[in-house]
Order: sequence, then C-alpha cells, then structure tokens
Amino acid sequence: MTAYLEWRALSGSRPADVVVLDLTLGDGTTVTENVRRIASDGSSIIIHSVADRPAAVREALAAGAAGIVSKSSPIDEVIVAVGAVAHGEPLNNVEWASAVDGDRAFADAQLSARERDVLRLYAAGLPLKMVADRLGIAYSTAKENINRVRVKYVDVGRPAPTKVDLLRRAVEDGILTPIEDAGDA
Repeated sequence: MTAYLEWRALSGSRPADVVVLDLTLGDGTTVTENVRRIASDGSSIIIHSVADRPAAVREALAAGAAGIVSKSSPIDEVIVAVGAVAHGEPLNNVEWASAVDGDRAFADAQLSARERDVLRLYAAGLPLKMVADRLGIAYSTAKENINRVRVKYVDVGRPAPTKVDLLRRAVEDGILTPIEDAGDA
C-alpha cells in the first residue's frame, strides 16, 4: 500500500480506478488505514484475500472497500470484479456474503418500510422528484427519507454519501437485486 502511494507521489500519475489490496500487508498498518488512504486518493478498492478472517473483511468493507475477491478465484473472476468496480457496479459474491453474514448489525441499518421504498426507487436511478411522485409523497418527504437513510448507514459504519453508494447499500441489504452483465443474458 505504501509502495502504491509512494509511486503515485513520485510519478505524478493519476489515481488508479481500482486497487486490488491484500488484507494484511505486514507493515504494521491496519486494513482500515489502508483502505481509507487509497480511497482518499480517489481509487476504488477490492480486497484480495483468502477471506479466512471475516472480521477483517467486514472492517475493510466498512472502511469503504467495494468488495472482496478470494485469492483462490481464477484470474478471469478477478478481472471481471475489477471491471465491475471500475464501472461503479456493486461487487457481491460468496466471499462478501460470508463476511457480512457473520455480522447482522453490519448488514442491517434498520430502515423503515417508507425509507426502503424511497431508497429502492432512488438507488435504481429515478430522480428524487419522480420517486416522490411515484410514492404519492411530497418531494421534501422523499428528500428527508433519503437523508435519514444516509444517517442510518453512517450509524452502522456503512456511509453512503453518493447515489452510487446508496445503490451499493440497497443491493447489499437486498432492497435491490444486483444488475447482471448484459453479456450473461
């Protein structure tokens, strides 16, 4: 991780779209520190690990990693994962599910039914005005619901400051289903 940031500083290169990062680097840093440093540089992070430490995986996800890919995954799966994250798509797989499954508080932001409805439509791509119209509520009510959703996600250590982050949380929590690659159809 330090080598990546040093290389960026010395080369003047722009941030990588996606950085594939091991959970343990052996340099005394924590996974949270590493993920946050790289994310602050503007890169998305995929954890590449044997995933035998679910608590560390959850820590990485809570710090902002986009997902996890097992070191036992074929290189084709790693490449597909990098491509998905580079395009802003959520990365949901068995490794991610296993890490989250062990900690229900991580996955549960305790959203009300109305908050879930507003989040589902908004995260699916509708503008907030259309969400309000579709649900028969005032625009200000829809906006208040999204603001409460963001606060609740922050409270459980899963911030969602952008619409893409809200989409990720909606997929993670089963409010929306992952978008499948059109090539798989």
